[in-house]
Amino acid sequence: MTRVFISTFLSIGSNLGDRETYLKNAVHGLREQGIETVETASVYETEPKDVGVQPWYLNTVVKAQTQLPPQDLLSRCLFVEEQNQRVRDGVRAARTLDIDILFYGNQIIRETGLSIPHPRLAERKFVLVPLAEIAPDFVDPLSETSIACLLRQCRDSSEVRPTPIIL
Repeated sequence: MTRVFISTFLSIGSNLGDRETYLKNAVHGLREQGIETVETASVYETEPKDVGVQPWYLNTVVKAQTQLPPQDLLSRCLFVEEQNQRVRDGVRAARTLDIDILFYGNQIIRETGLSIPHPRLAERKFVLVPLAEIAPDFVDPLSETSIACLLRQCRDSSEVRPTPIIL
């Protein structure tokens, strides 16, 4: 039987504690869960968006390959968050680690607890900037628009600045 790998893009962010370590832990933890990183964007320090007063985030995007079905991928991402002291104590609360599935191949998935492509990615510069760095020509299957074009159209004015951090 041929093993089929699906390309997926994941957004990784942290704004509590040792943010850099949490991002590194995420990449390592994902690998341990059968989610192999193919490419990693630069790390950006980003202004909190629509969350009130919070510490700034470190954000990146990784392109990965997995054989996991979407729900299992989500479960493993949540497990890696939990391993890194993620506490879910409110919508948009500060967090040690947040891993969002942006794309799963070219599939459009709308299930309870799982929406792919991520519903608000086109409104978030902190997602689009690193995503455009590694996949500017990838086409969002929902909008049928390239990531580079989505970034140009994005009205998000929050600050996204590069850091020297290497994952």
